[in-house]
Amino acid sequence: MSRIETIVYFVRHAESLYIAGEERLRGLTDKGRADAIKVKDILLHEPVDLLISSPYARAVLTIRELADHLHKEIVPEEDLRERQLSGEDLFLPKDRFIQSKKQLYDDPTLAFPGGESSEQAQERAVKVLAWYLEQYSGRSIVVGTHGDIMTLMLF
Repeated sequence: MSRIETIVYFVRHAESLYIAGEERLRGLTDKGRADAIKVKDILLHEPVDLLISSPYARAVLTIRELADHLHKEIVPEEDLRERQLSGEDLFLPKDRFIQSKKQLYDDPTLAFPGGESSEQAQERAVKVLAWYLEQYSGRSIVVGTHGDIMTLMLF
């Protein structure tokens, strides 16, 4: 029995400045735009059949250069979005943010009020990935997403 190889290229979005209340619309910094060109250059000669992405602007923009060069559309997938950490849109100092993220990884069932647990975020993202792996078996897929979601899909 021959084995069909499916290749998945995970692309974590490039650098984006935090802007309170603009989670979905945040674009890329100058460095982020330069890194998006590097993503294109790295994957340019790979056999890319499909590009899917979180609908958040920073994730789409990170793979846009590649998609445009390949003359392919980017399929937005809501369930590849960033993890909702809490119901409040608040800015935590870096040390508290890191501590909060560690808590979420230490206890996969923990969810802050109004937020998602690691299990919940993982379930929604893996479901999308599994569907595409089945539909595009033996092909190559670029997945534009967020660090947290990418980590949870690979967990």
